[in-house]
Amino acid sequence: MSHLTDTIYASQQQVADFNFDQQVADVFPDMIQRSVPGYQTILHTLGLLTERYSQANSNIYDLGCSLGAATLMMRRHNKQPGCTIISVDNSAAMLERAEQHINNYRGDTPVQLCCQDLQETEIINASMVVLNFTLQFIAPEQRLSALTNIANGMNDGGLLLLSEKIQHPDGVMNDVLIDLHHEFKRTNGYSELEISQKRTALENVMITESVDHHLQRLKEAGFSHAAVWYQSYNFCSMLAIK
Repeated sequence: MSHLTDTIYASQQQVADFNFDQQVADVFPDMIQRSVPGYQTILHTLGLLTERYSQANSNIYDLGCSLGAATLMMRRHNKQPGCTIISVDNSAAMLERAEQHINNYRGDTPVQLCCQDLQETEIINASMVVLNFTLQFIAPEQRLSALTNIANGMNDGGLLLLSEKIQHPDGVMNDVLIDLHHEFKRTNGYSELEISQKRTALENVMITESVDHHLQRLKEAGFSHAAVWYQSYNFCSMLAIK
């Protein structure tokens, strides 16, 4: 399936809050590859983690699945019988594209697509849950409740992969990480106008937090173990075990 180039913010405009609408769905593969450092490393490692942590006759959740990249990776690497992958997103446009992608690749593990907020998703008999750059779009005061709901529905030994854009508590270092990320985007062809307007669009929608804040909240939510396994600039991925 061919993908369009992300030019959403290439011209001067009145910038609205970022939204996962049809326009974003059309260019999302290009957008995330050019905007999120380490994205392919996270997906590759998710496959390895699926081989290790998926449990027979359990559910695997991809919460905020977007176009289904994590879903497909887990489906490809799941070796356990009786599993179902439940992929959730509140954007109908993203799920429509996800369904097309999933149907293009055969797999033994069935996939259920659900159009709903992840906070309304009932987590049951889960051996794995993925929140790949998803929690950051939930209001901070609602994040502990969302994670607690996930932890309560997970089996013992179950794994959560949580990837987030982060904020360093040291203001100077935070600025360094932001500058490095902007240079990453420049290297991938984004203009100064695109970088500036995208940042404005996300300002009120994506609220970032420190790594320590994330790890502490994972413990409060009911996970026994939590740690960072990967970071590239101000993008971070954590693992938590029930």
